[in-house]
Amino acid sequence: MEGTEGNPGQPGPAEQSHRSSVSSVGARAADVLVYLADDTVVPLAVENLSSLSAHELHRAVREVLQLPDTALDAFALWLVSPLLEVQLKPKHQPYKLGRQWPELLLRFTDAPDDDVAMDEPSLQFRRNVFFPKWRELQIGDEEVLRLLYEEAKGNVLAARYPCDMEDCEALGALVCRVQLGPYQPGQPETCTLREKLDSFLPAHLCKRSHGLFAALRGRGAKAGIGEQGLLNAYCQVKEAVRSDGAHEGTLGFHYRAYLLKCHELPFYGCAFFRGEVDKPAQGFLHRGGRKPVIVAISLEGVHVIDSREKHVLLGLRFQELSWDHTSPEEEEPVLWLEFDGDTEGLPVNKLLRIYSKQAELMSSLIEYCIELNQAAEPMAPRQSTSGPHSTPDPSSPPTQRPKLRRQSSVVCSRIQHLSTIDYVEDGKGIKRVKPKRSMSFFSRQLSTGQRGYTVVQPADSLEQG
Repeated sequence: MEGTEGNPGQPGPAEQSHRSSVSSVGARAADVLVYLADDTVVPLAVENLSSLSAHELHRAVREVLQLPDTALDAFALWLVSPLLEVQLKPKHQPYKLGRQWPELLLRFTDAPDDDVAMDEPSLQFRRNVFFPKWRELQIGDEEVLRLLYEEAKGNVLAARYPCDMEDCEALGALVCRVQLGPYQPGQPETCTLREKLDSFLPAHLCKRSHGLFAALRGRGAKAGIGEQGLLNAYCQVKEAVRSDGAHEGTLGFHYRAYLLKCHELPFYGCAFFRGEVDKPAQGFLHRGGRKPVIVAISLEGVHVIDSREKHVLLGLRFQELSWDHTSPEEEEPVLWLEFDGDTEGLPVNKLLRIYSKQAELMSSLIEYCIELNQAAEPMAPRQSTSGPHSTPDPSSPPTQRPKLRRQSSVVCSRIQHLSTIDYVEDGKGIKRVKPKRSMSFFSRQLSTGQRGYTVVQPADSLEQG
């Protein structure tokens, strides 16, 4: 299962459908429930479930939903519970993995024994972590777009995808358009907007106010910050227009617009893992401790997200890091990320230590994503056109995403909130920093002539400690 597993960072859509996917098991037939991103159920009556592969179940789901061939690569089957998420390979046998679930929890989570005994996974039809965004933009089938939209929406509302307020408002406005139709001042349907604000904005950003729909009705009362921004964005949602000027009004246009907005997020389509990092020492006693984080790994890179503050602590493209994992018998498993940085103005190599029982899984996933990217480079389109059907260059530098570089954006790295180990080379050996070295500790890194990661050189003025 290496390279295809993820772990939720906080309660999300998985918890809504935390129920068994196999209602009966017999020698010949079984009723299997497969859950979609909107928590609807696809019931399947299958023969010989115990030996059925994920590929065969995937095909059965596609046939029931009448999905086109594109769905074969766009979606995968997952085993999901509040404690663990596992994307299945086509050859995996879901029933057997479900029977092994307690062993998987003991191996890859720190869950208490009581929780392990009670936990039971559901079978879900979700986006494939290895499906590139440029291929997603080529999809024209409205039902496939809807399923992708529903999953992305769930991740935004659960704050698994950290977003700035204005981006949350823009995304929420598109959800309003899908659920309520085109904005019309004073329409009675908009009165449901305030009561269901958490259907459009992440819960931690919902700021309710008694004046929102007085403002909707033109009475001039002041709405809450998030509410008013959502309302303003809802008013500005564009409709699909054909070449003859007539409005199409298709939901597919708005599904695609939502996905395009999500594509600006560097961690869109990622797998989630739980972990902890060291806090910087603070106070007179130099107390540090640890903070819980989510490690989001996608085809674009690795992001470490603060579970409580809902913002990025560190974001690295694969060209910007080296990595490895350690699993000593008497110590916690650790994923190590190495990247360039500076300490008091001096260039250093930084090591971030992520404590997690899924360190080996994360390391394998990073390696597999790099391999896929290298194999797919000649195939990826490189177009500069814009619009809902454009296919942007997947290797484009982040400077082409100005909104993600706004000051204090939640998607910008906050390295000052991390405790890293800094190294330099002093000409005789490797020492901590005051620190530096002439080569990476790790052999696992992206081998390409376009690496953004560089090994820092010795500095004569650096003091050693």
